[in-house]
Amino acid sequence: MTGNRLKGLATLVVAGLVAGSAQAALPVGAKAPDFTTRGAKAGKVFTLKLSDALAKGPVVLYFFPAAFTPGCTAEAKEFADMSDEFSRHGATVIGMSADPVDKLAKFSTEACRDKFAVASAGPGVITGYDVALASQNADVQGKTNRTSYVISTAGRIVYAHSAMDYRDHVKNTLAVVKSLESGK
Repeated sequence: MTGNRLKGLATLVVAGLVAGSAQAALPVGAKAPDFTTRGAKAGKVFTLKLSDALAKGPVVLYFFPAAFTPGCTAEAKEFADMSDEFSRHGATVIGMSADPVDKLAKFSTEACRDKFAVASAGPGVITGYDVALASQNADVQGKTNRTSYVISTAGRIVYAHSAMDYRDHVKNTLAVVKSLESGK
């Protein structure tokens, strides 16, 4: 990645974080922790390994608090609407929450419209990606906040956006994916 390209992506990150930051995430340039977990796409459960997805191109890894809640469903539908655009630019979208995989299998069909995988984030993934939802409320302990990452094929974080408002996650990650492809 050239200096100008990294500088441009860093500017996007700063703009995104200032616009509606929830909690800091992994910094740009950090190594994305590899993981293997259970995921679902089109209702079918399978084993998902991040490094396998990265072998195909950049990955948009987005964390969301809980399947079938209003904001998470709206975000998943927006990612589904734009999934062909992400694919056109070589990126794989993966959604993650602490939900059990059977719930995510249903969510993958109903909200994600069979367009992309959603996977279960265990405690190690949640800690590794610094996405624990901070709250004193026992009902939300163990859940993830809303953070979206773009991870390069080299396994490095090139963009991070943490904001509980779902509305900028798809737009921002798609812009970064396009910039990676075009070399801007």
